[in-house]
Amino acid sequence: MIEIGKFNKLEVVRQSSFGYFLNAQTDNTSDDILLPNNNCNDTKIDVGDIVEAFIYRDSKDRLIATLKKPYALAFELAYLKVVSVTKIGAFVDFGLERDLFVPLKEQNYSLIPGNKYLFYVYVDKTDRLAATTFIDEYLENTEEYLVENDVEGIVYGFQTNGSAMIAVENKYRGVILKNEYFSKLTPGEILKLRVKKHFEDGKMSLTPRKPPKDERLALEETILEYLKDHNGFMPYNDKSSPEDIKSIFHQSKNYFKNALGGLMKQNLIFQDKDGTHLK
Repeated sequence: MIEIGKFNKLEVVRQSSFGYFLNAQTDNTSDDILLPNNNCNDTKIDVGDIVEAFIYRDSKDRLIATLKKPYALAFELAYLKVVSVTKIGAFVDFGLERDLFVPLKEQNYSLIPGNKYLFYVYVDKTDRLAATTFIDEYLENTEEYLVENDVEGIVYGFQTNGSAMIAVENKYRGVILKNEYFSKLTPGEILKLRVKKHFEDGKMSLTPRKPPKDERLALEETILEYLKDHNGFMPYNDKSSPEDIKSIFHQSKNYFKNALGGLMKQNLIFQDKDGTHLK
């Protein structure tokens, strides 16, 4: 049985000027699958050989074979680039001559040509390859990553409360809670993260922040640079609103206050009702 979107081991049963025909295993020669010459990767092929070919449908909906390796197989997750967007859906590059279709109903967010996103590749009801951004059900929970481990993850959506959904290694579920990030995140973005804890269901709680001590020291440096760039003064102090702190320093007010405290202990700054001054 032929598996669309997978590599199949098939016999070469005849050759033509434009390629080779592979046995479709239906006992009907009219079903034999064309392996075009330009899909052979310069491999020497003879009639009777067994080749391992990737099977998909061409623009005329015919089964076609290739020895080229696509960026993803059917029923896999892959980070793919959007080539174009139309009224009926988008097309993404998955390494073959024909781009992969993403139906409009399978887009959890707007896709932008040139950007890369995490997709799940599937075979639709008409036996065509397609892709979806609704990938959560294809991810797994895990507790194999130790707390404080560094990981890399891709944003694949947002929960109703604003928390960002993250795929770690294109395989595991993670989440960045809304109070853990202070800059805009976008689907498809790759982030360097740290494991904070594991929820009871095995999902990872992640953060883009450094460990608290490192975070405070980094923020202290940021504040000093800001003061130096603004003639030694800023209209922000430990009484400033959380919104202002988030907007200017991309941090929580609590972290900001801790950093100010550290700088005052070092006798580098002082505060008054107007803001903060560099000594």
